[in-house]
Amino acid sequence: MSFWFPIFTAILAAYMTYYFNNRTKKEESIVRFKEEKYAKLLIKLQGFLGDSASAKTKREFFEEQYQSWLYCSDEVVLAINEMVELVKDSYGKAPNPDVGRKAIGNIVLAMRKDLLGKTNLDYLAFQYTSVKERPLHNQATKIP
Repeated sequence: MSFWFPIFTAILAAYMTYYFNNRTKKEESIVRFKEEKYAKLLIKLQGFLGDSASAKTKREFFEEQYQSWLYCSDEVVLAINEMVELVKDSYGKAPNPDVGRKAIGNIVLAMRKDLLGKTNLDYLAFQYTSVKERPLHNQATKIP
């Protein structure tokens, strides 16, 4: 028995190392995949905000949102669905900016929780900065 014990222990240790390394690699690749996908969703959320709101970006968001059913946590899916309902309910009307901010902030918060496990932030911590482009003025001047 004393002859087989070190061999068995070595084989068991090698298997456990292999198993945990593969599991860690898989978890890391899932997190990287989600980070990339969540970043795309986050960028497309700009289609609903301030001066950057546009039909094109909204369509692109919804394309990403349909795909998100495959990888998002339940909390992220529910937060997105809440925002989609808000968009539907406010169709043709000016949406309440506070309710919209909360809906979008909750999406970002759910993404953070999915990626990080927990967070001490709330939806108010997410701040969107709207950037306006200045109109170009004719640089030519008339000399009197």
